Amino acid sequence: MKAISNWDLCYDDMNLYITPDCFIVEPNGKEELLIIDRNCSEAKVQLKTSQLNHRMPTRRVCGILGTISLIGSNYLLVATHRLYVGMINDAVIWRLAGYDIIPYIPNACLNAHQLKNNEVLLKMLRKTMDTPHFYFSYAYNLTHSQQRAHNLAAKIKQQKSLMEGIDDRFVWNKSLLSNFRCSDMDRFQLPLILGFVSVNQVQINGQTFFWSIISRRSVHKAGTRFFSRGINDDGQVANFVETEQIVEYNGQCVSFVQTRGSMPFYWSQLPNLRYKPRPHKINGKDHLLACKRHFEEQIALYGQQVLVNLVNQTGSEGELESFYRNLLQLLKNSKLRYEAFDFHAECKKARYDRLTILIDRLAHEQDQFSEFHIVNSNKAVSTQKGVFRTNCIDCLDRTNVVQSMLARRSLQKTLEKLGILHPSQKIESASPNFELIFKAVWADNADMISMQYSGTGALKTDFTRTGKRTKRGLLQDGVNALTRYYINNFTDGFRQDGIDLFLGRYVVTDRLCAPLEVKRSWRYNAFPSILVFAVAMLYITALMPSNFKTENLLFMLFSGALIAVSATGMFHYGHEFIDWPRLFRPIRFQV
Repeated sequence: MKAISNWDLCYDDMNLYITPDCFIVEPNGKEELLIIDRNCSEAKVQLKTSQLNHRMPTRRVCGILGTISLIGSNYLLVATHRLYVGMINDAVIWRLAGYDIIPYIPNACLNAHQLKNNEVLLKMLRKTMDTPHFYFSYAYNLTHSQQRAHNLAAKIKQQKSLMEGIDDRFVWNKSLLSNFRCSDMDRFQLPLILGFVSVNQVQINGQTFFWSIISRRSVHKAGTRFFSRGINDDGQVANFVETEQIVEYNGQCVSFVQTRGSMPFYWSQLPNLRYKPRPHKINGKDHLLACKRHFEEQIALYGQQVLVNLVNQTGSEGELESFYRNLLQLLKNSKLRYEAFDFHAECKKARYDRLTILIDRLAHEQDQFSEFHIVNSNKAVSTQKGVFRTNCIDCLDRTNVVQSMLARRSLQKTLEKLGILHPSQKIESASPNFELIFKAVWADNADMISMQYSGTGALKTDFTRTGKRTKRGLLQDGVNALTRYYINNFTDGFRQDGIDLFLGRYVVTDRLCAPLEVKRSWRYNAFPSILVFAVAMLYITALMPSNFKTENLLFMLFSGALIAVSATGMFHYGHEFIDWPRLFRPIRFQV
């Protein structure tokens, strides 16, 4: 590993020494060390003297990600491998490609019960850290948009570390880094964002520029698809993602920001083995207050808001849409405008060309909002005065299609403003190659945001990639939908636990641990076994020729009856088959 530059705000090339008493982290070419006591967990920075005499480093690391307390021991998390993504503002962006979780006390005295629970907690932690993908930079603050970073630079004249002025909403390992919060440890702390980053060098009309997409997933109310919906008491919504499109050209930088997030009131949609559980608002909550808090924060951060709601306007989704509309009428906030567009009704029979109706409705405000534009690296020519906040029921598939269309319109205007495109030119005709890149990157963005929330790639990405719906895309949507069904019902509880543990929502505070294994009734194994057996027997009986046709028919009827009884039983006792989170909110997890 090689240091990137002498102005990096975080150490990137370090030796890790592991002794019986401490961890010693040595940044190459520096005169200071981070020393972590393995017994009392105290961390300190001191000048290099004779601590490393005659010692060989245990391994090279490219970042300190933090520490976490589990049963019987703390654990040190370090980044061990990274993949190059590209450069933004002359700073390299990396993707986390490897990590290690090192115990402070390797052979802690744990009984078999505690040891088993500790292994479960470690699996939860690894499940979250294996989520695609975490990103970081040693010299660029990935948690801020260009506009926020520019405003911050005016306040902080000489930034000393990445942790100075960080946007806590998007730092996924903030809780893990809490043990290193002294100012002299800042350069040892490597903040991670979860989301998507793509950097592309593009040439149009002989002009070369960089086009980048950064999606930042919020840590607030973070979770999985059916276990994280709606809003919390602080006005923070589920699946909130800020997506920024950046164009860099000849010392100029243009940025366009959009947001997405769950409908901002209390509602839930817990899994129950049905393909699409019925969503419903939660009674007994102050929806108006939570909604008001949410939009007060959003307006303070982004300015005016156009709220694009893509949910169905009939059925259970329609009930939520109507409630959302009524809340906004009660808020009476002149900086909010609501735009409802029933995506499925308007675009039925694959008429995605009708999305231009929505984009035309939003065009005037998009022009008013403008983009953030700086020249000569620091002079602001224009600022973005508002954002489009888009949602569907999941804030995934439909949302990404509309966001990509708004981004395309913004990019067209930006390239014209920078003189890269002639006013009469369109992106697709000026550079068919970039047209393919643009579609592929936005489809990849959709897949990554969807993977983090629902466990599978996004639906409808064939339209984003090709501009039309295809048979192959419909088939892939079917596969993804079935995979989502399985993951959301049978594995997401464990995934939700991992997120809560990683973010510090649950703190292991004692060595006496309640069992983490889920106790199941006899129905959990019996009904699925009977169902599988009956389906197999029905299939075999139907295919195998037989001279005893009456007996064959009776056996098929019997198998069909078994299928009906077992399937009915599973749906009736559906809650017993769901993988529910083991760490129950909002209490702290006591072990």
